[in-house]
Amino acid sequence: MNLIDSLKATTSHAGLGGGGNEYTVLVEVFLYKFLNDKFIAEAKRVWKPLQNAPDVWEYLDSMSDADYDQMCDLMHGTVELRKNHLIPFLAKHQNDSNFATLFDATFEQIASNNRDVFYIMNADQTSMAILRPISDLITGGTQKKNDFCKSLITDIQGASFEGAFSAGYDFFSTVFEYLIHDYNANGGGTYAEYYTPHAIAMIMAQLLVTPDEDVKNVTCYDPAAGTGTLVIALAHTIGEKRCTIYTQDISDKSSTMMMLNLILNSKADSLSHVVQGNTLTQPYHKKKDGSLQTFDYVVSNPPFKLDFSDYQAQLKNDSHKGRFFAGIPNIPNKDKKTMEIYLCFFQHLIYSLSDTGKAAIVVPTGFLTAKSGIPLKIRKHLVDNHILRGVVSMPSNIFANTGTNVSVVFIDKTKQWDTVSLVDASKLGTDSKIGGLKKTVLSEEDVRLIVDTFRENKPVEDFAVAIPFGDFEPKGYSFSAGQYFDVKINYQDITHDEFTTAIEKHKKNLKKLFDEGKVLEDKIVKGIDSLTFNG
Repeated sequence: MNLIDSLKATTSHAGLGGGGNEYTVLVEVFLYKFLNDKFIAEAKRVWKPLQNAPDVWEYLDSMSDADYDQMCDLMHGTVELRKNHLIPFLAKHQNDSNFATLFDATFEQIASNNRDVFYIMNADQTSMAILRPISDLITGGTQKKNDFCKSLITDIQGASFEGAFSAGYDFFSTVFEYLIHDYNANGGGTYAEYYTPHAIAMIMAQLLVTPDEDVKNVTCYDPAAGTGTLVIALAHTIGEKRCTIYTQDISDKSSTMMMLNLILNSKADSLSHVVQGNTLTQPYHKKKDGSLQTFDYVVSNPPFKLDFSDYQAQLKNDSHKGRFFAGIPNIPNKDKKTMEIYLCFFQHLIYSLSDTGKAAIVVPTGFLTAKSGIPLKIRKHLVDNHILRGVVSMPSNIFANTGTNVSVVFIDKTKQWDTVSLVDASKLGTDSKIGGLKKTVLSEEDVRLIVDTFRENKPVEDFAVAIPFGDFEPKGYSFSAGQYFDVKINYQDITHDEFTTAIEKHKKNLKKLFDEGKVLEDKIVKGIDSLTFNG
């Protein structure tokens, strides 16, 4: 965390604080530092003499080119760095008159040397390097650019990730959330670029993959991946080596963060499947025959409302038959930003599931009880086809940057369940404030309670119910747990004397009220009688 704070201080001092350019610098320099530490850790693992070297950099610098190449060949799955790409090399040249140029060239060379996997794929088949020159982001002359890059090198020289690699996801998920927190304070901007709370991500992952499952060689997909919190949590639950991740997101910024998240969490093998583009109009992941690829697991927290009027007609004439089976939201006469784009993502998610696939999607809680339109058609489809696994209604303010109440809908195409688990977790959690905004935080105990209750698929008074598929239609296909709770009337036994005493007390209270009413009535009548006409 100190490293991130130091980098933010440097960018702020250079006049980039809080803007998109700060974001670019922070992500790229953080990634560069991580790649350096990862490279050194892997080099020590595969090259035994390096393990006992008094000074790692001096040893690497003294290696012959042949030995260095042989060492790199042994480091499978690690981004290759040449000697002049390592931080100590740059630090040695930080007082050079052309240091900013050298700094930028290092980033460009790393991206170029690893271009087979180290890029963001665009939906139009073009690609973009994840590491790009950054000194040009600074307004000013050569000296100011040199000083800026020198400060960045100073920031990253003292920190080390090497001791955290063994902790994997548990360490880097916290770091990643801290890294992106400031860039999500405004609700994510146009394309809702904000992270899903870690607790929700873990609940979704743990309810899609149970501990007794032996899951191997599966595919995981998020069609609105954002920074990747959901799909990375899912991969961690399955096992990073047992799955391949596929994503798409319209935001360049989020796609860059998605790739960083993959690298941090040992999923560099999935980098080539990260796509920047509009999933609804240009779904990228396809089979050889041109039809859309289907996946074993799909997770998503899509934007809920967004103006997509520019391509609404295109979605109505979608070439993938049956993808939007429930319809496309209409264009409103007034505020187009209220268009419920999540309903399109929900249908795309269902379409993208394999025949035995499982999915979880975050929706506004109003979706659960809407009495007509597309939401009702989707709910009816899930129930009638027996692929609804359950629903968890979350507490309000679970997202610090939006007041929308949310729920998570779970889908299971294996059809091995006779009842649906509905959990009302709206009363769980504790209140806190993040950046001045109220937020409800779920504890580990809250998460465990939700997960265990859902898995057991048993009723818990005022918390959870298990509903047979046939019971949904009489309730208008409502997915709200509260509508299925038993209504209970508590009776209290009293004696005859207690009953008589209570009645007498009520009679006295009523007589007192009636007497006060009579007095008030007389006052009002006298007041009216006293009125005179002044014509």
